[in-house]
Amino acid sequence: MSTEPLLTVQGLGKSFGGVKAVDGIDFTLAPGELLALIGPNGAGKSTTFNIINGQLAADCGAVRLAGRELLGLKPRQIWRLGVGRTFQIAETFASLTVAENVQMALLSLGGHVFNPWRRAADHRRADALALLDQVGMAAQAERPCSALAYGDVKRVELAIALAADPRLLLMDEPTAGMAPAERHALMALTRRLVQERGMAVLFTEHSMDVVFAHADRVIVLARGRLIAAGSPQDIRAHPEVQAVYLGTGKTFERKVEHG
Repeated sequence: MSTEPLLTVQGLGKSFGGVKAVDGIDFTLAPGELLALIGPNGAGKSTTFNIINGQLAADCGAVRLAGRELLGLKPRQIWRLGVGRTFQIAETFASLTVAENVQMALLSLGGHVFNPWRRAADHRRADALALLDQVGMAAQAERPCSALAYGDVKRVELAIALAADPRLLLMDEPTAGMAPAERHALMALTRRLVQERGMAVLFTEHSMDVVFAHADRVIVLARGRLIAAGSPQDIRAHPEVQAVYLGTGKTFERKVEHG
């Protein structure tokens, strides 16, 4: 795993009125690494994600991808530079097939517009099937997304995010709404893709069992400020994390055990 940072966030700040949603946070992320960003509701996790992704403008700071400043760029420009994203609620077109959803992402990357009056099979089908094979969904390529189990929809969304061959993947609550076995299967798949592609993943997650089983490092926000950073073991034992994020150590241990 490379030790050179792919993503560098420095002095990042964002206020809404008099509330500092993100208050001068700093962190780095290296290729081949899974970094978990955790914290209670209102900690600033979504705001941080939305700034990195270009959906929100920062008040101050810097966000650099391999040395390239991202602040000031539009989401599509950032996507084309190699930043993919999945969302807490999976975003797919329910009426289209699994393959067509991925084909649309591939077409968008090439600057083309999907035409529903043309045969979808004509649009980069081989590339779409290759991506679906990577996430274990090639066998369901012709099924409409509306017929899939939720865990499979999340896999399709992951294939869509991979269409741009991202160097950095932002995953917002990737296992939300999934059963425990599905959660770990999705994150194990993500780990394999990180290793195969050499990309980096920044993910938010409320299920502590997922965080401690799959993250290489963890950073913790509270009221917009970074209060702790380190290995999962360090974070699990950190007294301020237990006090601010989960209330008490006993509550923290129960949350870890039961997710």
